[in-house]
Amino acid sequence: MLKVGVFGVGHLGKFHLNNWKEIKSAQLVGFYDPDDDMARLATEKYQIPRFTDADALIDSCDLIDIVAPTPQHFRLCEKAIRKGKHVFVEKPLANTMDEARTLVKLVRESNVKLQVGHVERFNPAFLAVDSIPLSPLFIEVHRLAQFDPRGTEVSVILDLMIHDIDIILSLVKSEVKSISASGVAVLTDTPDIASVRIEFNNGCVANLTSSRISMKRMRKMRLFQKDAYIGIDFLNKKSEIIKLKSPQDLDVFAFDIETPNGKKTIALSNPVVPEVNAIRLELEKFCEAILTNTPTQVSEVDGFRAMDIAHQILQKIKHNTINT
Repeated sequence: MLKVGVFGVGHLGKFHLNNWKEIKSAQLVGFYDPDDDMARLATEKYQIPRFTDADALIDSCDLIDIVAPTPQHFRLCEKAIRKGKHVFVEKPLANTMDEARTLVKLVRESNVKLQVGHVERFNPAFLAVDSIPLSPLFIEVHRLAQFDPRGTEVSVILDLMIHDIDIILSLVKSEVKSISASGVAVLTDTPDIASVRIEFNNGCVANLTSSRISMKRMRKMRLFQKDAYIGIDFLNKKSEIIKLKSPQDLDVFAFDIETPNGKKTIALSNPVVPEVNAIRLELEKFCEAILTNTPTQVSEVDGFRAMDIAHQILQKIKHNTINT
């Protein structure tokens, strides 16, 4: 049984508390939050103790779950790692690249596990295509959200787009060749909407659009690869596959089309989407990695790589803004 402490019981923190109480391999020890109103609500609803000393909570746990604002990630992660505690930290890994680099080094030198909360890796729609060989040559992503002051301490790149950056980096087994980006700050001091193109050394191209000032919500990723199209709707938990029909494609809808290379048979299918709670699954998998001493599914290196690309994008946007 792993003793767990949660740092931050705001909107997302409450979801974490709900899920920790359902995980059999974990015992929720308590939480830390400097906001008295938030803390009172959490104490009343979850009937768990509030710690007013961060070190005391860390000392009482085997692992800590950091759902605090991004500027606090480094300080809390560093404290916990130096005390030999396992760390689950919400994305992004840290506030600056220097902080992220230090955390990667600390984890490497310690005997602890760290997992970054890139929860879309555990989205049912993404899990539904997990068994399909994915080798995308072209990727198109739209992640649009209505404005919410929560999370605006960072840009839309680090708030929303970083989810898609992480997934793309996990799919494309190649180094980034070039990045072009443009973005605009509309309601905050950092970009609220951005359009990005990432080119990889293997020829894959990814176009990403993220906005937190949209009238509608959308979280879609489209993958195009040799003989196949894969659509993933993270918001509505749906996936679809369109590909050239193979002999084993027995349970799919199929039709013929004429191409310059002759008649082709196209097969359409909707993979079975598992009924899973993405947040609970990522926390369960983290516990499993600790208890079995196996690698975490979204490591500190994964978190660092996603941050690195996100910060390169921000630099491109800043350069373009200065020169316009």
